[in-house]
Amino acid sequence: MTRDSAASPLTAPTAAARPTIRRHHGDEMHDDYEWLRAKEDAEVIAHLEAENAYTEARTTHLAGLRQRIFDEIKARTLETDLSVPTRQGAFWYYGRTVEGKQYGIHCRAPLAGPDDWTPPVLTPGVDVPGETVLLDGNIEADGHEFFSLGSFDVTTDGSRLLYGVDVEGDERYTLRIRDLVTGETLPDVVENTSSGAGFSPDGRHIVYTTVDDAWRPDTVWLHEVGTASADDVRLFHEPDERYWVGAGFTRSEKYLVIEVGSSITTEEYLVDAADLRAEPRSIWPRREGVEYSATHAVVDGEDVLYIVHNENALDFELVRVSASDPAGAREVVLPHTTGRRLLDVSAFRDWAVVSYRRDGLARMGILDYRTGAVDELAFAEELYTAGASGNPEWAPPVVRLGFGSFLTPGTVYDYEVATGELLLRKRQPVLGGYDPEHYAQRREWVTASDGTRVPVSLVWKRSFGEPGEAPRAVHLYGYGSYEHSIEPGFSVARLSMLDRGVVFAVAHVRGGGELGRQWYEDGKLQHKRNTFTDFVAVARHLVDTGVTSPATLVAEGGSAGGLLMGAVANLAPELFAGILADVPFVDALTTILDPSLPLTVIEWDEWGDPLHDAEVYAYMKSYTPYENVREGVTYPRILATTSLNDTRVYYVEPAKWVARLRDVGADALLKCEMVAGHGGVSGRYNSWHQRSFELAWLLDVLGLAEV
Repeated sequence: MTRDSAASPLTAPTAAARPTIRRHHGDEMHDDYEWLRAKEDAEVIAHLEAENAYTEARTTHLAGLRQRIFDEIKARTLETDLSVPTRQGAFWYYGRTVEGKQYGIHCRAPLAGPDDWTPPVLTPGVDVPGETVLLDGNIEADGHEFFSLGSFDVTTDGSRLLYGVDVEGDERYTLRIRDLVTGETLPDVVENTSSGAGFSPDGRHIVYTTVDDAWRPDTVWLHEVGTASADDVRLFHEPDERYWVGAGFTRSEKYLVIEVGSSITTEEYLVDAADLRAEPRSIWPRREGVEYSATHAVVDGEDVLYIVHNENALDFELVRVSASDPAGAREVVLPHTTGRRLLDVSAFRDWAVVSYRRDGLARMGILDYRTGAVDELAFAEELYTAGASGNPEWAPPVVRLGFGSFLTPGTVYDYEVATGELLLRKRQPVLGGYDPEHYAQRREWVTASDGTRVPVSLVWKRSFGEPGEAPRAVHLYGYGSYEHSIEPGFSVARLSMLDRGVVFAVAHVRGGGELGRQWYEDGKLQHKRNTFTDFVAVARHLVDTGVTSPATLVAEGGSAGGLLMGAVANLAPELFAGILADVPFVDALTTILDPSLPLTVIEWDEWGDPLHDAEVYAYMKSYTPYENVREGVTYPRILATTSLNDTRVYYVEPAKWVARLRDVGADALLKCEMVAGHGGVSGRYNSWHQRSFELAWLLDVLGLAEV
């Protein structure tokens, strides 16, 4: 029972201390709040509801600001809009949004003819000839507080739709099939699937994955349309708890590829799409520490595989092998080059798209099959992100790609390969007179404590002056795990901060992928503390160079970035006025010690195995936020957000952390969504309200609530 259950809303909930003892490697950890893990316990739910009530009471003075920010986001958004159509088969596929509606509407319209490769220009309010609504998310979500699509696929001939729905937030999807000729929903129902299910090329089967008790995708299944799910055939099962599985068909529709992976090792299997019940054959046998991904192409009439791999190639190289004998001779197409991190090759009939990172930016180019040359696409901005997306066709004359920056809203291009022409199809409309010339972006380099140079991206509104001319409010963001890079992307919501004079900054700390594989390696396992000290170094740099001051510096990170937030709160609390930790992984050691918890064993490659290794245990215990909350420290204001049904980072981690912070006198708030998952609430208006709540809190910490 919370001791203050009868207290006023402005009295912080105080969870009862019920010590449990965790013993590992001769060490004892006394944990007062592990009892909060009992999700089904009414007392736990009552405590979370009390936390929500307290947070609402403490922030009620921000209700007007929250509404203003929400109204600003809404006013800048073209609420009734259409996406750029994507060609697949005999149709153009696109999405609609409608003012007042939470979810997108999936539609299609017929091509003008087989040579029609120019997407129709769609205008809100103007009917699209021949339009068919495939799925209306608002209808599917009716009666549910949460709604998410995890699978969406149409047969090659366009006759059937497959879709997977989650209405709890736990990322467990129920698959259904709709006949697009009659509009009827077929009786097929497959429950508790993972995301990413798809039709076989002939449309007769569905390939999907399921998870084990630890939420690890471990099995690939084959469902024949028109049969009971109880009769589904198991195509592949991975018993090793360190690996997850996934499956999908090549763009050529020649093969089903089954991928088995951890964060350091992969193995892929081929199954002929014409005989899906055949035994999968391994492309390259699994070898610890070797990662690879393959794509099918046809070159000079021969079926080949282009494989990106890291065997004796830290930043990966690209080779070509025979599809019939992939373990045979390898032809090096793009040799390993330090500083150019090859990410992916996506094969089409006549060429391939190569994706890679260089100098901290995501880049792409067109690979000529015969010469091996790569023609890189060039963009004018100093900081940007670009990548191919939405290209289901095997033999197109163009590549669809997305582009954006901190200043340029999301932009869709078609790149005409034969001419090298970049055709603008659409730029995200930003209403209210947004002019990118009124804003600026730049990259700086900060020297970390060990001499490493860490990149930092800055974005600001020009009318407030250059950062560094006088100290001003800064919103510093970071992540730094899983080789995930924080790209220079546009945000409508961020304008509400920039227009109030706040500088937005991203610390591209080690553990991310911005500067190649070594950047990632230097921020994981026994080097994890580099992630935290890099972030602190960036914060100190911003203060020391006069960009900001500790009183006007706030930090934000989510998930593994929430671990970063918890760590820097302990390492350098004096540098920050406030910290926003979204779904934070702040009780990492407890989680990684328990192999029965979701995804724990898979995570050992990222963090280490403290269950069996005393050195790893001691290292993790030295930084995990929950166990390093300290007495006698003045912590910054902290807001932790979470979701009750999050299966990736359990709600109990921030709940315990906030309780422990309060023990030492910290001003910490917890906001728990009671029906949501790892990504927070669903529905665009709900998401805007959630972000408005967070930004209002940050502005309040910065002393800008009245601006």
